[in-house]
Amino acid sequence: MDTRSKVLQLFKALHRTRKQVFKGDNQALEAARQKINSEFRRNFTESSPEKVTELLKFGSDVEIILRKTVIQGVHANHNTIYLDMIRGKSQWMKL
Repeated sequence: MDTRSKVLQLFKALHRTRKQVFKGDNQALEAARQKINSEFRRNFTESSPEKVTELLKFGSDVEIILRKTVIQGVHANHNTIYLDMIRGKSQWMKL
């Protein structure tokens, strides 16, 4: 797979993960969208193969971290927070 394809594949994967992880949180969805797009734009002219490989690894690591470590919570009342710890299997957790 050529470098351009790898970059596009990572870009799409980050946006898919963003949509899944921040589902229902419009502010977080927009902030993540802007950050992904600005980082890709900022490095658009990078031509060093070593630097591109490093950036691809970093982006891939970010995608994994987002997918595996982000937990969304919503206050239900003064002592209960609704956590979505496992995608699609939400749980109630009291403080």
